[in-house]
Amino acid sequence: MSYFSYKIDHDYGLAPNPFHGYCTLAVCKSNIRNNRNLKIGDWIIGIGSKSLGNLHQLIFAMCLEEKVTFNDYWADYRFQLKKPIINGSLVQMYGDNFYHQDPNTNKWIQENSAHSLEGGIENQSHLERDTGGNFVLISKEFYYFGSNSPNVPDEYIEVCSEGRDMKSISIPENIASAFINWLKGSYSIGIHGDPTSWYEHLK
Repeated sequence: MSYFSYKIDHDYGLAPNPFHGYCTLAVCKSNIRNNRNLKIGDWIIGIGSKSLGNLHQLIFAMCLEEKVTFNDYWADYRFQLKKPIINGSLVQMYGDNFYHQDPNTNKWIQENSAHSLEGGIENQSHLERDTGGNFVLISKEFYYFGSNSPNVPDEYIEVCSEGRDMKSISIPENIASAFINWLKGSYSIGIHGDPTSWYEHLK
């Protein structure tokens, strides 16, 4: 089993998206989504940051259960509610199911979403970065805390990524395993708070 930890600078419920019964990572973090060492059963851990005011706090953790392509994700009946509605609720606005390919040309289509420009105009930089990861990561075994993120206990602090990139092979396996046991023993699976950055919409 492997563990992938990274720092989250923006938490809108987009990446990860914990809604509608599944935690999904479909955009951003292409270096994790495309990682050749990532296997079913591995854990992906998102840690807070100075910019969010929650450094060394746990925003989410998910046990990877599925890896699917963008086209399969777009078509799957389970994830239709994750297709964004820009003028909808915050949950709908930050839906992450908005990439698929034209079946005739294979050209990427970026639907009107939180990663497109105003008016639904394609944002090329986001498109290239997001589709650089071949897979959408999916889990029903997840813990999402958002604005209620707890502190990572000192004895597990080595799980936290301190740099801008992900942390994986440098996480001691015994520490990571104990951290997951602590998580499972302390919290129930599911959503424990709203996304941290939603407060921006309430100003």
